[in-house]
Amino acid sequence: MNLVRNLHRTHNPSRNRSRRVTTAALALLTVATLGTTGAVASTATATSTTAKTAAAPEKKLVASSVLGSDYKYTLTAVRSPEDQYAATVELQVYQQKNGAWKETDLVTVGDVDGWYWYPLGGKGAVCEFSTSSSEPAPLTVSLLVTPSIGCSAPVHYVVKEGRVYAG
Repeated sequence: MNLVRNLHRTHNPSRNRSRRVTTAALALLTVATLGTTGAVASTATATSTTAKTAAAPEKKLVASSVLGSDYKYTLTAVRSPEDQYAATVELQVYQQKNGAWKETDLVTVGDVDGWYWYPLGGKGAVCEFSTSSSEPAPLTVSLLVTPSIGCSAPVHYVVKEGRVYAG
């Protein structure tokens, strides 16, 4: 308290100016130190977020079809971890067992990372997705490649007892 009173009692302008410069320098040093700590913390957070993103790729449900209480088919786009514009499309087959949908098969439609991510989430992404409840069940998939290219050639599958086969 005494020190603070002494600072205010001093009337020497050059002495006050040097104290203000010292105080400002200390304040800047404090801000710089805290800023660096914050940057390290935000880098750690960004790294943690990146690790989570790498562990769980981004997915979009493109189409789904439920056939009574027997089968459910889904087309899901999975964003590529290496190329932000690429995606893999997965066809999943589910069968109703004990009151819940259980996955019975999973196949890749086309090539891995063979689709463009953005068209698969937009309007008109599905050109054809025909399913059937017959056994064996024919299934056809055609998706939008890009708006300028248009739709992919139809890919035909057959589903027998919950398993997907090339058709």
